[in-house]
Amino acid sequence: MKTDELNMTKNRQMTLTEKILARAAGVAAVRPDDNVWVKADILLTHDVCGPGTIGVFEREFGRDARVWSRDGVVIIPDHYIFTADEKAHRNVDTLREFVRNQELPYYYDPGTPSYRGVCHVALPQEGHVRPGEVIFGTDSHTCTHGALGAFATGIGNTDAGFVMGTGRLLLKVPPTLRFLLEGDLPDGVMAKDIILRIIGDIGVDGANYCAMEFSGSTIDKLSIEERMTICNMAIEAGAKNGIMAADAKAEEYVRRRTLRSYTPVTGDANADVAGEHRYAAGNLVPCVAGPHLPSNYMPAADCNDVTIDRVYIGSCTGGKLTDFMAAARLLAGRKVTVDTFLVPATAEVARGLETETIAGKPLKTIFAEAGCLDPAPPSCAACLGGPTDTFGRTSGSETVVSTTNRNFIGRMGSKQSSIYLASPLTAAASAVRGRITDPREFI
Repeated sequence: MKTDELNMTKNRQMTLTEKILARAAGVAAVRPDDNVWVKADILLTHDVCGPGTIGVFEREFGRDARVWSRDGVVIIPDHYIFTADEKAHRNVDTLREFVRNQELPYYYDPGTPSYRGVCHVALPQEGHVRPGEVIFGTDSHTCTHGALGAFATGIGNTDAGFVMGTGRLLLKVPPTLRFLLEGDLPDGVMAKDIILRIIGDIGVDGANYCAMEFSGSTIDKLSIEERMTICNMAIEAGAKNGIMAADAKAEEYVRRRTLRSYTPVTGDANADVAGEHRYAAGNLVPCVAGPHLPSNYMPAADCNDVTIDRVYIGSCTGGKLTDFMAAARLLAGRKVTVDTFLVPATAEVARGLETETIAGKPLKTIFAEAGCLDPAPPSCAACLGGPTDTFGRTSGSETVVSTTNRNFIGRMGSKQSSIYLASPLTAAASAVRGRITDPREFI
């Protein structure tokens, strides 16, 4: 590279994602489509992909090899754990043996007090997500963690096996798409409505291998859990990662959960981006994504002729405490008319159903009085279908309103079921009416 080109690269303005990757690669600057060796801070895996990752690691580095960092590998079984399925149990046994041999400190074992629940909610709750760091995970929804100012992306088992042995990965720098949201959200509108609207606008391939960067006064006012909902679904637009700058709210969340030092990164305001999309929050409405793609955007008010068989509130997208608080506020003093399944994402959320109150009543009591099914143990449960004994799994032609992140054919079990993605408020309102319902009818 010529001297003048080198100086231009060093001095170029960079987006938040580019700055994190440049620092992790040990270079002054990067550009979109650059291929750089990136140093990992965290490698996350679970019971579905963990055994495959371990197999790659042991094949390539040897059965006696040690992972690159005992503190850097975090293993959280969560997908197929509350089941009688022997193959699912075998996967967890494989993880236990590996953790024991490697003496890994961060393994959250099902059936023990250390168990936490869904990895994408448990990882930040346990202090493993820090601003400015790089997180690789063997799950596409690893992009959730960009809500705390980290670069977080899903990778395959082969790449994860390499990271497990070296702590590094060759990565192509993604271009950035910026989404600027300004103003206050109307009553009845949640973060899920924001990201479903965006995916509806750009499509499931609208951000292919891009960084989706979210900013603006609307984002600033959201809770950390609501921000996680938005970044969680960046992958549903094809994005490499979703990300938000870490503000004082994010740093307060992180400092309550870890004593480890970290250095946040701020993107340059004048950095070039591949595209910019602007939204006035006041124009957003409660919505759903109809079968069988997250991009099938429809205002909830336009779908009130769709009768439903069940409602499902749970998953890394819609099973956080904020989600259950929203649903409980709407259900308080009302009755559901269809089976309503509740699956807290983590043990911390499950405790919150017992301890958090509305008008003096614990959330769990409100749900019980409304006629919801008893909450299941924290896990992914029916979000990914699972074995036939999975809580909430569809088995026929059910029509479901779900707070999960995907509504593909067969996603919740049955190929004949129809899944409408929605916010917890819209899900709760629909549970009361027995049809898709705009929650503003109750607000």
